[in-house]
Amino acid sequence: MSGHSKWSSIKHKKALKDAKRGKIFTKMIKEITVAARMGGGDINANPRLRTAVTTAKASSMPADNIERAIKKGTGELEGVSYEEINYEAYGPAGVAIMVSVLTDNRNRTVAEIRNIFDKNGGNLGATGCVAWMFSKKGLITIDKSAAAEERVFEVALEAGADDIGDGGEVFEVTTRPERLEDVKTALEAAGIVVASAEVAMVPQSTVTLRGREAERTLKLLEVLEDHDDVQKVAANVDIPQEEVERLSA
Repeated sequence: MSGHSKWSSIKHKKALKDAKRGKIFTKMIKEITVAARMGGGDINANPRLRTAVTTAKASSMPADNIERAIKKGTGELEGVSYEEINYEAYGPAGVAIMVSVLTDNRNRTVAEIRNIFDKNGGNLGATGCVAWMFSKKGLITIDKSAAAEERVFEVALEAGADDIGDGGEVFEVTTRPERLEDVKTALEAAGIVVASAEVAMVPQSTVTLRGREAERTLKLLEVLEDHDDVQKVAANVDIPQEEVERLSA
């Protein structure tokens, strides 16, 4: 879990930059639209939509934007039809990478994603080549300044969480996907501020990287995250904390 923790910590810091907020909102709107299209517009009956809306609210997205995205998904408003695709790939030093995209043009997106890997020391793989290394989990991050570890541990486990890990600047709580909302609600009811909550692909084991390989891998992951169609990136990379601090300074 540590590899995913380090990458999540870096992503969390990156997401706080105001310059990126417009792009983050666009990606959240896509997710809300697709979730509503696939499971309906009722938040209480659609777990994926509920998680997407919760994440958007946590990032201070205006309620009007959320409502419009839901209506586009249910067909009440005209909107773009997005296709959900998962790519499996290898990065520098053989790091396993999962990339989830929402696109209105499959051919354009796969060409652009392949180009990113080619330019950054990686390559797209066949379906099934790395998916077996990951498990779908609910993932909640909490800033370490928001609560004591013992308190997070106590509340999360009582609510049904599977594990609590150290993600550098954040605590990471993992759950079964269907328990994500229950654990998040319990943490907030206990006065613990949740930084993010999502269903993510968590690696079962990790590859430790340092120096140039760590730098190249982080560059690849950041370029992927910055692509307009990419919703989520997961990698089985473990980078020591001192390396993370040096590379993200």
